[in-house]
Amino acid sequence: MKIIKEKTNISELKQISEDMFGNLVKAVIDVEKGIIAVGGELHSDEEALLLEKGSEQKNLWGFNIYPYEKGDSFIEFDSMINIKPSSGNRTRSVDAPEIRERIMRIVEAIVEK
Repeated sequence: MKIIKEKTNISELKQISEDMFGNLVKAVIDVEKGIIAVGGELHSDEEALLLEKGSEQKNLWGFNIYPYEKGDSFIEFDSMINIKPSSGNRTRSVDAPEIRERIMRIVEAIVEK
């Protein structure tokens, strides 16, 4: 597992996907710090790594990156760590459009396609 803080090339994510699941990379983002943890078997593994590094639970969201896809198929908002009833998120998705948009902007800024 690693934390991505600066630009990374899509080829790195493709390699991670091939090493782990074949077509996807599990990722957890800290929307306040603008960093992404990747390379874990579970979103909860990446979540734990970010928490160890000082992130706050309320700022962490899980998603999947499909590095061989483009457009709307590139990111999938689906993770058990996203179920946060106290924050109003009752699904495995990211229900708030503003948080989804923030995640997409951070990913676009970090991942060079």
